[in-house]
Amino acid sequence: MTDTEDLMPEIEATGARLLAAREMIARRIIGQDDVVEQTLIAILCGGHGLLVGAPGLAKTRLVETLGTVLGLVANRVQFTPDLMPADILGAEVLETGADGTRAFRFIDGPVFCQLLMADEINRASPRTQSALLQAMQEKEVSVAGQRRILPRPFHVLATQNPIEQEGTYPLPEAQLDRFLLQIDVDYPTRADERAIILATTGIDDAVAEPVLDSASLIAAQQLIRRLPVGEQVVERILDLVRCARPGTPETHPAVRDAVSWGPGPRAAQALMLAIRARALLRGRLVPGLDDVAALAQPVLIHRMALGFAARAEGQTLTGLIDTLVADQLGLEAAA
Repeated sequence: MTDTEDLMPEIEATGARLLAAREMIARRIIGQDDVVEQTLIAILCGGHGLLVGAPGLAKTRLVETLGTVLGLVANRVQFTPDLMPADILGAEVLETGADGTRAFRFIDGPVFCQLLMADEINRASPRTQSALLQAMQEKEVSVAGQRRILPRPFHVLATQNPIEQEGTYPLPEAQLDRFLLQIDVDYPTRADERAIILATTGIDDAVAEPVLDSASLIAAQQLIRRLPVGEQVVERILDLVRCARPGTPETHPAVRDAVSWGPGPRAAQALMLAIRARALLRGRLVPGLDDVAALAQPVLIHRMALGFAARAEGQTLTGLIDTLVADQLGLEAAA
């Protein structure tokens, strides 16, 4: 048998567990299928997700449900302007023993978990936001000069309100780049909203139950890295990411005068992993160009910035990425 055929039993078993997980999540999250799928993709790739949406769209409920369904130890931090790095990472305290001796003891902060919800992350100061940089990239933190390893797996799902900007701090580019996907949470359809109000305003509320555990999640993450990707798909990923960078020979004409900075190699890495996860979630062995087109927006949109002139002309990153996808892939950038 070929290597691909050797993977089939494992792919089928993992796909069945992931389908059961999605069905369990759907008990509490009605509609928002794309949001659920993209959030699962971020976690299956071993990465982090930035959930952007107005209040009341079940972002917090989704993270809580994921923690239960995936069998992860979850913590939540409400980001506020007075939040300090030690409130996230933990701190050393001086304790006096029964014999009068004194010693420092480290008290774990909420970051020592497997799924951290950073609620309204843009309300904290840049100093506090930066406390997550090392944790998100290296899966460890440095406190009082000592490196402390975080639990495995470790994921951050942050929420951000795009409407109210007073009293907020824009996330630095270095931190945005560490989010595998930006997941835009939109308003539900009329039918979904009807189902929501009927399901959530009664006496009983749907309860989520564990479907996976940390070991099976890690196994799924390792499986995704073994899925094959065709040479044509790899080349189109490179074409798409490289044409989105200003100031290079491969820059797309629409990008040249509009974009002030573009995606780095992490964007190409994110697309390579994310399309594999999407294919697995949809019961396919090999990802295709349609997966690249579907994930172009969530992978690229937070890794690019429009210049002042482009914003003044009314250009948007969404429209620009649609143009790049259409030209480079011949497809529409749609989920």
